[in-house]
Amino acid sequence: MKHIVSKVSKIALLGAVLLGPVGCSDFLDEQAPSNLTPDNFYTIPDHAEAALASVYADLRFMGDGAGIFSSNWQLLEALTGTSTTETAQNSDLNNLYGLVHDGNTAHVVNYWNGLYKVIAQANQVLDRVPAITPMPDAQKAKILGEARFLRASAYFTAVRLWGDIPLITKPQTATSEDFQPGRATQEEVYKLIVEDLVAAEAAGLAWMDVSGRANLAAVKTQLAKVYLTMAGFPLSKGATHYKLAADKALEVITYANANPTVINLFTTYEDVHRESTENRLEHLFMLQYNTLVAGNPMDNMYPNFKPVTFNGPSGTGSTVPVPSFYASYEAGDLRAKDQEGYFYSTYFTDGSGARFALGANYIFKHFNRTANGTSGVPGTRQNNLNVPQIRFAETLLIYAEAQNELGAPTQAAYDAFKRIRDRAKLTTPALGTYTQATFREAVWRERWHELAYEQITWFDMVRLRKVYNDKTNGFDNFVGHVNPSSNQALQEKHLLLPLGKQEMLNNPNLKPQNPGYPN
Repeated sequence: MKHIVSKVSKIALLGAVLLGPVGCSDFLDEQAPSNLTPDNFYTIPDHAEAALASVYADLRFMGDGAGIFSSNWQLLEALTGTSTTETAQNSDLNNLYGLVHDGNTAHVVNYWNGLYKVIAQANQVLDRVPAITPMPDAQKAKILGEARFLRASAYFTAVRLWGDIPLITKPQTATSEDFQPGRATQEEVYKLIVEDLVAAEAAGLAWMDVSGRANLAAVKTQLAKVYLTMAGFPLSKGATHYKLAADKALEVITYANANPTVINLFTTYEDVHRESTENRLEHLFMLQYNTLVAGNPMDNMYPNFKPVTFNGPSGTGSTVPVPSFYASYEAGDLRAKDQEGYFYSTYFTDGSGARFALGANYIFKHFNRTANGTSGVPGTRQNNLNVPQIRFAETLLIYAEAQNELGAPTQAAYDAFKRIRDRAKLTTPALGTYTQATFREAVWRERWHELAYEQITWFDMVRLRKVYNDKTNGFDNFVGHVNPSSNQALQEKHLLLPLGKQEMLNNPNLKPQNPGYPN
């Protein structure tokens, strides 16, 4: 992480001091200070900061490779039907697009391993940091709160992908009683998620944090999203949790309205993917990228072998918009305008030369002009753009959806919804023209169009059991909806991912496999 890595440097410096000049007998008699273990590492506040930094760093697993021309994050785009591939060189990615993935699919395996590594690292922090003395109480509370937010977020992703999953809350070793844990129910997993997020709320976090660390706005929005998910499928808790979701999202909106220079929507879509706006205003939480550690991982959205960056003809085109989804944006929607919204159909040769037509529409939401160049301005060639995880735009849409489910669209719900459309330069029908049902689908459409290609849409499909039909502009039932990317129909089994085959061999207590998939 950009800010947090500095703490690791302090630990490295400390190690250098500890390894200063010693006599031969001392060296032979003493244990090397560099042989750190959980038992001897967590002794000073800097250790706690370094340990937390490792949890943040592990969040970047989503950008790791998943074979040729593919990254792990494509798991959550390929299944939605809103994207397709121009190359089809990666068999695992092809299987995701074709809805024939199984327990050997690399992206499925990598997501499981990545999420549980985050959970394991967070468990170490939560188990070891409380005993560090002396340590300022406020610093300790903040670190523990951030760790609980990160653990909750990892479990929130995992439970939505696999359903019943192992619930591990303590560090594990090969001798741990639960070294081969069984699967906890979704109810049990959500109970821990809520507990972690409520604890994080009370940890003294600032409303925003430009360093990229967890903040109060992110925690509250994540909790609102958890409640919204629990209100829908599969837990179906309904009105009580729609109200919890609406109330929690409203807390963020109320603060934002009183502090519009702290939390707000960006005035332009360009700001959504600009390095200078990272961790600010609309970006409540992001994965942090810097080429000194790891560069932005979204380059599989570049057109296949077209010179849109300083690299010349390159790019894999393995996540590109389905034409019918792009065409589903309303006439005049700024989000669909070339280089002004979330798509582009022209760019500049080698990033900064003459404009040329791409021949199709591509995803601009993660395109970094600073790194790649723009008209007449060569790029830095350093793609340090962060990846959005929680935006204030979603907070507004959570509130609009949840509040409407309590009976009918209110003025406040309508206002939140309209803010999204206002930025897109769209005319919104008057509040009185909506029923609960028509407002519900209007908000859903905004979620599809505003939050596309941010690894959010798949989870909406699962919790709603509905899928946006970009040809009818309505919503189909999940089961039976035909994904335009593959012309294949979604099945009941697709509501959950399969467990990894090797993971089940390593841990028989995970059985049975999720329904519909081979063991």
